[in-house]
Amino acid sequence: MTQDVAVLGAGMHPWGKWGRSFIEYGTAAARAALADAGMDWRDVGSVVGAGTMRGGYPGYVAGATFAKALGWQGARVASVYAACASGAQAVNTARAQILSGLAGVVLVVGADAAPKGFFRPAGGERPDDPDWLRFRVLGATNPTYFGLYARRRMALHGDTLEDFAQVKVKNAASGALNPNARYRTAVTAEEVAGSAVVADPLRLLDICATSDGGAALVLSSMEFARRHGAADPVRIRAVSTVTPTYPNTVLDLPDIATDSAAGAEPRGPVFRASIAHAAYEEAGIGPEDLSLAEVYDLSTALELQWYEDLGLCGGGEGAKLLREGVTALGGRIPVNASGGLASFGEAVPAQAIAQVCELTWQLRGTAGARQVAGARVGITANQGLFGHGSSVVAVR
Repeated sequence: MTQDVAVLGAGMHPWGKWGRSFIEYGTAAARAALADAGMDWRDVGSVVGAGTMRGGYPGYVAGATFAKALGWQGARVASVYAACASGAQAVNTARAQILSGLAGVVLVVGADAAPKGFFRPAGGERPDDPDWLRFRVLGATNPTYFGLYARRRMALHGDTLEDFAQVKVKNAASGALNPNARYRTAVTAEEVAGSAVVADPLRLLDICATSDGGAALVLSSMEFARRHGAADPVRIRAVSTVTPTYPNTVLDLPDIATDSAAGAEPRGPVFRASIAHAAYEEAGIGPEDLSLAEVYDLSTALELQWYEDLGLCGGGEGAKLLREGVTALGGRIPVNASGGLASFGEAVPAQAIAQVCELTWQLRGTAGARQVAGARVGITANQGLFGHGSSVVAVR
């Protein structure tokens, strides 16, 4: 039996700060995805919602929340939470339901109404929670980590502030072409350098914002897609949801004070590299087969790291790839043709789904001015707190 599932529909609610409920954003995205698929909501056999944990009680039952908002019709529901990787894990849950025969058509939805400023843990005393501890003991906000990681790349690989700024320039140029992006204005390297210092060496324009937004997909079995008249749909060929292995040698959120390489020699790829490796292995492809990639650019420095972890270049060569224009629109392997989180901001449960939406439009050839010519294979890369890796490979 084929392991592919078809992407029949993709839809989004534009990112921004709209001041409304995440349910409204997710419902709008779901309706857009259904319209894109040419399907009626009553044809959906299952709804998988990516959990919106800060949004109040409804967020804890995201699948049923969106099913109710669309109108009860008896669909099976599931809810998934994996921090920033929630959307990809929701896609994986939907794929499992389809391949097991539990559902022929599944709607995947994620949406958020994010707080202003940086994300922080929920209230209460939780000394066994490493995310809570990094704030309480170290005062280490997310931007603090991003700054430390940038310094690490500068020390190890010679990356410069100008390299980081060029990532923002590249992504802003793409985001300016995307009607769903929050920030749709091109920026210059001088504007990045002149923006406020947030966590030295990173400036305000080096770090993604928090945003409201929603994204949705309609997935189906290949058999249903053929019956529906979709002879050559975009297909999801692999979903990686791996966790770290011991020894974990990269200091990562939220465990930024641990490095098990002190007790054991590292072997095999580091965590983020293992995410893509698992996806490549399942899909039967390699980085040389890619047409484009959508990666989790919480900061400009972290995007450069993803180039290396995806195998687009060797270790320490991410900035070189950027300088050569390889990852820009028109380059050999455009990265974040959507504009990335630099242009969207974080709407946590939606962002990994939004990445697959972008792959879908690119592989269909309907991405407009930001279209990657001849796109046939795309990959996403995302990472959530507490060891949630995620990567999706889509093909056409």
